Amino acid sequence: MTARAWAELLRVSALFTVPGDALAGAAASGRRPDRGTVLAVGASLCLYEAGMALNDWADRDEDAIDRPHRPIPSGRIAPGAALAAAGVLTAAGLGLAARAGRPALAVATGLAATVWAYDLRLKHTPAGPAAMAAARGLDLLLGAAATGAAAGGATGRATGPGPSPVTGPASGEGPASRKGAASGRGSAAGPGAALGSEPATGGFVRGALPAAALLGAHTYAVTAVSRHEAHGGSTAAPLAALGAVAALSAAAVHEQRGRRGDRGTDAHLGPGGRGEPHRPNPGPTHDAPEFLAGTAPGLVRTALSGSYLRTAAVPLLHAALNPSPPLTQRAVGGGIRAMIPLQAALAARAGAVGTGLAVMALVPIARALSRKVSPT
Repeated sequence: MTARAWAELLRVSALFTVPGDALAGAAASGRRPDRGTVLAVGASLCLYEAGMALNDWADRDEDAIDRPHRPIPSGRIAPGAALAAAGVLTAAGLGLAARAGRPALAVATGLAATVWAYDLRLKHTPAGPAAMAAARGLDLLLGAAATGAAAGGATGRATGPGPSPVTGPASGEGPASRKGAASGRGSAAGPGAALGSEPATGGFVRGALPAAALLGAHTYAVTAVSRHEAHGGSTAAPLAALGAVAALSAAAVHEQRGRRGDRGTDAHLGPGGRGEPHRPNPGPTHDAPEFLAGTAPGLVRTALSGSYLRTAAVPLLHAALNPSPPLTQRAVGGGIRAMIPLQAALAARAGAVGTGLAVMALVPIARALSRKVSPT
């Protein structure tokens, strides 16, 4: 019974929507997943579960009225235990991020602060959906900041200009590295090499900002709907979310600008996996292998975007037509599960088709667990 109560408190069925954030961030930054990505996934999981425990602790009085079956109001978990779990998980998440480097720790600190601010203060204010969207966006950026950083300077090639506003001074940049970044020509032989991969991280994080914005927009829409799941009655929120999902699906189909073949993502590696850019035949036609190589990623992006649209849109449409609490809760649950195909589509959009397909492998696990433990 205790294990079941903690599974409900931590909403373990929604846990599988988290790893794709870091993987999509790594793909959007143009680098392969590595040890830093694994650390980012671990940090994300800890911070996400900290938010779940803190959420129920903060809402324990409200849940006693609207959701008396929840673990805290039902007496199965003590409020103090939930709060302590939130603190321990937050510390663990920050510790894992620190092992991935100072830029990753800076992003994780901002993420943790956003999670605690949302649960303790912003959740029931107009700023609530924006705070939740910021948290998901930062989670994706955590993957971009951590990937390549934990392995040291050998893996960190500066291909983007300047520091990111997300990492800021915490990236350890000195005047020399900022001068090199301003020229837009950072390289492993330049000033950044002497300081390891951290000065180059700002450019990689900056490259992941569009993907973070798309994931944040989806999160904002779903959070706006979730504010009505206890009592229902809102048609406007599901309709607005439905429009957002359609727009995001269309955006995810299009290849991310500047990604095709420019940083050696897993879909465009040259001979020997050295990351040489893919150079199509300049003539009017392509031979069969090159044509298929260019077409397959587009088909995968279309399939992943379609899966995202179907997963999120169908329950949202039902909730718009009948905004009852059960259908609104289903719409929220569908929106949470839809994050996985959206993360996969964002990875494929950046050229990392293999990463996107790997993220999609989490879908059946999340679906099976959602039948046992509600994600909302």
